[in-house]
Amino acid sequence: MPQPDTRPVGIFVHHQGRGHAERCAHLANAVVEWRPVTMFCTRDDIFPPLNPGIEIRTIPSLFEAQGSEAPRLAGMPVPDTLHCAPLGWHGITEAVAEITGWFASARPALFVTDVSAEIGQLCRIASVPHVAVLQHGDRDDPAHRASYDGAVGLLAPYDARLEQPGRPDHLLSKIFHAPGLGIAPLQTSDGARERIRAPRDRELMLVIAGGGGQGTPTAPLTLGARAEPDTHWIVIGETFSEWHETPPGNLELRGWVDNASDHIAAADRIVSSCGNTIVHQIIQTGKPWIAIPEWRYFAEQERKAEALARAGVCASRPTWPSDAASWATLWDEARAARTGDAEPWIDSQADRKAARWLDDLARDLWEGAGSPVPLEKEAMP
Repeated sequence: MPQPDTRPVGIFVHHQGRGHAERCAHLANAVVEWRPVTMFCTRDDIFPPLNPGIEIRTIPSLFEAQGSEAPRLAGMPVPDTLHCAPLGWHGITEAVAEITGWFASARPALFVTDVSAEIGQLCRIASVPHVAVLQHGDRDDPAHRASYDGAVGLLAPYDARLEQPGRPDHLLSKIFHAPGLGIAPLQTSDGARERIRAPRDRELMLVIAGGGGQGTPTAPLTLGARAEPDTHWIVIGETFSEWHETPPGNLELRGWVDNASDHIAAADRIVSSCGNTIVHQIIQTGKPWIAIPEWRYFAEQERKAEALARAGVCASRPTWPSDAASWATLWDEARAARTGDAEPWIDSQADRKAARWLDDLARDLWEGAGSPVPLEKEAMP
């Protein structure tokens, strides 16, 4: 009988926001049923509960300097096949050494990146099969192309109906769609108003600011709320204000909350940024929804907003409404958008299906290779 394949799976997790960590935790919890998992991340305190057999290794940040930089090195140009690759950052040197050292000792079956084009290319250089988590955005630059072309698979944590147009056939053939990977099931609205202490006798409008940037401007929200005095507006997440604003009494800024799902369940209408987690939490509700993208590298949220509007699940504009009439037009479009589909936008088994796909991919790729030999055994005479 063939020997079981016990090669581990590695995962690099970007520490900005919580979406990467939540998605990778759900994936790891499913993968570990078949293989050991080691995750590499700058932080180890952003993950939901993990199953036994999953290791987290903290590494220095690839994106933040650890100390003073040499001016000449800091000013050296970056080749167009890389994004974040400054010279003289000892933290990056240490992080790469930690990852490649694990490559040599663990002999992984696959390494998943969520996300880094540089780590994806590092995998290929180190002769380790790499799976890239796919995101929306203008990612046809040389660095992304090198990472995607060198990958053995692409994991898309969204429905194929939200796929970005223009992807070349050789990339489409690599994609496995896992709609809503890492997203919690939809909360019921029963008792949600009481749990979030919101008025029960007024329409409730919820604004959800993203967690990956500077936050949502409150000035446009004052215009929308003032135009609807009988509607209560609640804003959760990071915001920033300007001196000239005149906030109305029906606009409530709550900042960060621990029960965003209760707020979503309680709301009658929703405005949000276009982060992957928030998008999938809202898309399940079928409620009137306006999606306004925040600035992100490679126009990630702009392309996500376009895909959502094209799929007919929300209204969207690239910038915030600047007057009451613009708000009214957007709400008309949001109400006219589809409020539900026969086919769900989230697969409740996305984590297990993605894990099964990874395991099958690894078995197919390594077929006939024999058992992996640890580095220290190879070095013995």
